[in-house]
Amino acid sequence: MDSRAYFSNPNFNSISSGQIEEKIRLIQEERLSPQLRYCYDRSSFYRRKFDEAGVKPEDIRTLEDLRALPVFMNKEVERENAMESLEKNNHPFGTHLCAPADEIYLTGTTSGTTGIPTFTYTFTRNDMDWIGKALGHRFAYTGVKKGDRILFIFSLGIYATTMTLWGIRGLGALPIDLDARAGSELILRIADLAKPTYMATTPSLAEYLVEKAPSTIGKEVKNLKLKGLLLTGEIGVNVPEVKKRLEETYGCRAYDYWAPAGHSIAITCDSNVYYGMHGLSPDLCTSFDDLIDPDTKRPVPVEDGAIGEMVITSLKREAAPLIKYAYGDIAQVYTKPCPNCGFPGKRIKIIGRSDDMLVVKGVNIYPSAIKQVVSSFVPKVTGEMRIVLDQPPPRVIPPLKLKLEYGAETRELDLSGLADEINRALHDQCKIRPQIEWVQPGSLEKSTRKTPVFEKNYEKK
Repeated sequence: MDSRAYFSNPNFNSISSGQIEEKIRLIQEERLSPQLRYCYDRSSFYRRKFDEAGVKPEDIRTLEDLRALPVFMNKEVERENAMESLEKNNHPFGTHLCAPADEIYLTGTTSGTTGIPTFTYTFTRNDMDWIGKALGHRFAYTGVKKGDRILFIFSLGIYATTMTLWGIRGLGALPIDLDARAGSELILRIADLAKPTYMATTPSLAEYLVEKAPSTIGKEVKNLKLKGLLLTGEIGVNVPEVKKRLEETYGCRAYDYWAPAGHSIAITCDSNVYYGMHGLSPDLCTSFDDLIDPDTKRPVPVEDGAIGEMVITSLKREAAPLIKYAYGDIAQVYTKPCPNCGFPGKRIKIIGRSDDMLVVKGVNIYPSAIKQVVSSFVPKVTGEMRIVLDQPPPRVIPPLKLKLEYGAETRELDLSGLADEINRALHDQCKIRPQIEWVQPGSLEKSTRKTPVFEKNYEKK
């Protein structure tokens, strides 16, 4: 039975959380061993990893067995696999590829913001038939349906977000896909011309369009009359001030959605309060049920409020299944029903990336925590920030350096006192007192792909 059928039931209150979890567990464990055996038989990389762990696929029958396995892969190992397969097989899809290369139907790369892009999003036709439906199901939660037009603004080509177009079309909606690198003027003119009902993009680009709309199309973004913003790719909607500002300026709900590696499919519900992204299609992977400590790599019990690095294991994938892949996303998991909509499955809030974590005087800090504090001071500040690094992370020699844009109405003579206020708040909530450098509004450049959170001075030396 497909667990998504339960999550499509609008009357969540009639199904207990315990019943849902038990049904999901049965489905996952039923699919686990066949997927592991498939990988063992078809990939030299996975065969070696199982042998090194001293187990066979048939030994892994339960989620507890799976959690006990060591991590098999991370981004660095995936890049090594790509280089090895380039040399041996003349393709970049990695030695963990389990299907013949000539059966690949779609491929998409990661953003490459933290290193060489990897072809994590590699699928056969069967993969896309299955995953595409799940991706579409996710947007159906926001009200997207047949006849809707979605202005889809990302860096396209073979970028990861391309796979989402299959889900949109599967709903009968029309994606109007526009490469974000075309620039804000063309994006806004197409938005005004095409009359989309939804817009999918990054939070920072959505904010940037707010600034540019009046001078470009002669109207506020609220006059586009969108039904919803579908936002992903960076810190944004999970910051209360950012969520509120976007919803007020666009006049519609801003949803946070996610599908790292084509798995862990999740989206927020229609709520004023951010209650986390609701984990849909858990029959695709075990990501919501496998957490590790990002430092020790030891398992973290999955209970309400638990924080850890999510580990991906595919349950139904042909081309490039991911087994015990520590993808780098640090998440807080909620196991109780959603207080707003009653969704009975797991929910997650992204805390940050393991490769973004900073250590200041022994304290682990994620940029998202700093962003949340800074955003609470809008409009005294714009909310734009850069963490300035003079040496490679994670360790930072105090004080942490922070560039902030002051607000358009903030006087320069007030900046010293404002810096003291922000420092007190950061110390109370994050245990740090950064050295703040003020810059003019609009001087921190936004990217059409992912706006960087770090300014890496050490790379300029």
